Amino acid sequence: MTELLEKIKNETEKRIGKNRYTSGFISHISSIDLETLYATLNSDKRGLSEEEVESRQDKFGKNEVAHEKSSSWYRMLYTNLVNPFVILLVVLGLVSYFTDDLRATIVVSVMVVVSVLMRFIQEFRSSKAAEKLKSMVNNTATVTRQTEGISQKIEIPFKELVPGDIVHLSAGDMVPADVRLTQSKDLFISQSVLTGESLPVEKYAFLNTMVQQPETLHGKMNGNHNNPMLESNNICFMGTNVVSGSGIALVAATGSSTYFGSMSKSITGRRSMTSFDIGVNKVTFLLIRFILIMVPVIFLINGFAKHDWRDAFLFAIAVAVGLTPEMLPMVVTANLARGALAMSKKKVIVKRLNAIQNFGAINILCTDKTGTLTQDKIILERHINIFGETSEDVLKFAFLNSYHQTGLKNLLDRAVLEHTELHHQLNIAEDYRMVDEIPFDFVRRRMTVVVEKEHNQNLFICKGAVEEILNICNGVETGEGNAEILTDELRNLATDQMNKQNEDGFRVVAVAYKKMPPIDRPYSVQDEQNLILSGFITFLDPPKETAGPAIQALKNHGVAIKVLTGDNDVVTRKICKEVGLDARHIITGNEINDLDDKELGQLAERTVVFAKLNPMQKTRIIQSLRELKHTVGYLGDGINDAGALRAADVGISVDTAADIAKESADIIMLEKSLMVLEEGILRGREVFGNIMKYIKMTTSSNFGNVFSVLIASIFLPFLPMLPVQLLVQNLLYDFSQLSIPWDRMDEEFVRRPRKWDPGSIARFMVFIGPISSVFDITTFFLMWYFFKANSMSHQNLFQSGWFIEGLLSQTLIVHMIRTRKIPFVNSTASLPVLVLTGVIMLIGIAIPFTPLGHSISLVPLPPVYFIFLIVTLAGYYFLTQVVKNWYIKKFHSWL
Repeated sequence: MTELLEKIKNETEKRIGKNRYTSGFISHISSIDLETLYATLNSDKRGLSEEEVESRQDKFGKNEVAHEKSSSWYRMLYTNLVNPFVILLVVLGLVSYFTDDLRATIVVSVMVVVSVLMRFIQEFRSSKAAEKLKSMVNNTATVTRQTEGISQKIEIPFKELVPGDIVHLSAGDMVPADVRLTQSKDLFISQSVLTGESLPVEKYAFLNTMVQQPETLHGKMNGNHNNPMLESNNICFMGTNVVSGSGIALVAATGSSTYFGSMSKSITGRRSMTSFDIGVNKVTFLLIRFILIMVPVIFLINGFAKHDWRDAFLFAIAVAVGLTPEMLPMVVTANLARGALAMSKKKVIVKRLNAIQNFGAINILCTDKTGTLTQDKIILERHINIFGETSEDVLKFAFLNSYHQTGLKNLLDRAVLEHTELHHQLNIAEDYRMVDEIPFDFVRRRMTVVVEKEHNQNLFICKGAVEEILNICNGVETGEGNAEILTDELRNLATDQMNKQNEDGFRVVAVAYKKMPPIDRPYSVQDEQNLILSGFITFLDPPKETAGPAIQALKNHGVAIKVLTGDNDVVTRKICKEVGLDARHIITGNEINDLDDKELGQLAERTVVFAKLNPMQKTRIIQSLRELKHTVGYLGDGINDAGALRAADVGISVDTAADIAKESADIIMLEKSLMVLEEGILRGREVFGNIMKYIKMTTSSNFGNVFSVLIASIFLPFLPMLPVQLLVQNLLYDFSQLSIPWDRMDEEFVRRPRKWDPGSIARFMVFIGPISSVFDITTFFLMWYFFKANSMSHQNLFQSGWFIEGLLSQTLIVHMIRTRKIPFVNSTASLPVLVLTGVIMLIGIAIPFTPLGHSISLVPLPPVYFIFLIVTLAGYYFLTQVVKNWYIKKFHSWL
């Protein structure tokens, strides 16, 4: 930066305040001429030197905004500490401490440490793995810089941009910083990320005038509709994207000094909550309300019944701790983190942890055709005239067009440019000079370049969709160098040739041209008329060998595949048939234009393949399916996929995608494969199932325990269990559940999509919870009548009996609830679950016989007790299985 720039910045800060620095500075930049602009930004038309770039990077830092940074370890730890359940446990621990119950304080403290630490470790590991993979995926910008005094265009990561850099923009690019245009050609920018306006805005390189844009609801709500900075027609803002056209611009502001950067702190993390997030929160606060109601009731019952209000209070505190599902955050995070880690090993980057669960809920996967069903290796097979004869002129015109275009070169262009021999044959560097271009857009579906070969004559070359090219032609080549008027007969012949090539599986692009004298104005779309059709170039993009098996595997797991492509219906039908999709009835974009959203949703449900779609139509189809309560994933990598990726429940892209596609996606694959998607979907269902296990185990167990405690508190002359005993029992039970994230799911569970159903949790709690109470009360009777533990002097024996039976039945419920099958017979838990629950059961049985048991007033139990215990647990096992079978038949669900 020069002293002039520093002066401008200082004056701007004084005038409008530091928080609005960007607005004033950018407004100034937009209103000065180009000579002053280069001077102000201390830039050079040949690009910045390496030394100047290093100096500015040291001064202004990296071109990054707040939302791009991952949370620090201490921030993660703090987030885990301020969880409602952890806060509740801390409060209960403090109450225990101030009531001189040191043992209870220690047990509660261990619970807090274990819960927070386990969650933190899983989240931290997942974050590090994701960051490592993210470093492999960079959004890049094309800039002009000087290397050893030589000016050249190079690709650099966004974060390396500095003020004063010269940036080249083309279709599909994300704007990498706040920039002032110096050149533009039919440049249309989508600013929806900032304004909410879906229509793109045209930007120009000339001096700023304010262009009044349509006012949107989003604009009214956020005050953007009167923001002169956003209406500057020569400024492009970080985070927006190029829809079509091209431009060259100077970087005016980077990082937090950009308009987007100034908003980043306020928008960081503010994503709309998914049904899963809402469901977990509902369960959380349902359990907290349950605790707040039941604990005072238990306190009052014991206080009035036993007349020892201190013991009643401590017991109520212990019950509150027992009812607190403090492991829920850990189980949720550990499951999601394990899912993300597992996917990272498959080279899949999960940008949001909750996207893993949403993966499992997908029941419709919409995908583009190119690169997902096909190999994404385009081969130029033929260059022919309308009679199907090989034509060198067609290839020559196509090569000149692809070589000189400055916008995004797609796979078709790259296939054309592989004919490097033409570069020498045509002597392009010396004989052809680039004059102008009319960039591609998705409305015209064609692009044009204008080159000069001979003085006073320009060659106007256009290539694109066959229908669009035929509409602007009035002549056709019938042989090398021979042209005729394009009659209806010849037009039909051209169309028939296109259909023949399509039926053979080729993608067809038409090439047309005209020779014209130079003009004193820029070329425009209006000049695309009266062209001569040269012929067609045909491309082969064969289907992947794995596409068919992957589609069948997804169908077997309840995921319907729908193809949404901009390609024509003939080629699409052939490819879809080869991979096993029903392509008998294909709907094209024109057929859905007049449908309302409801009609479109109904049509989309029963249609497998859509062809000749524009970007807005893809987005509409996905939105209409979501309106019908489907969970929709979308896989795409092009500029025209950005809207669909945002509209889907789960947006999936690849690291080779257009910048805007990667930014719009929730998940980025380093390898484009439907097989990886199938693994992700199954992993998502496994994650969801393990989370539901814990939630249903906890809610049903807590409901049963409260019922048992209420019965015991009413009829017993002493506490059914001492507070410290209840806390130790709960601590052991918590440890037994630590292995749930490492459990497996039955094949039947992952076979179909899974969605959050809060109503099923309450129903499950009411029907399954009381089963444990039946055997708790049975134990009460045995201890009272058979073992004669029916007086204050024998209360420790009674409490020891319930301590063991309660712990073992709670631990056994882990195995009963984890599967709808018969536990240990038809379905066995994973080794970590078996080992940990087994160890906890043995520890629970042993504690009354140890000094630890003696210290918490537990006493050894007679051998005959364990016979009764085995019978009780067996009865519990069989009764639970009977109720489970009834429940499944009645409600057609389990987890």
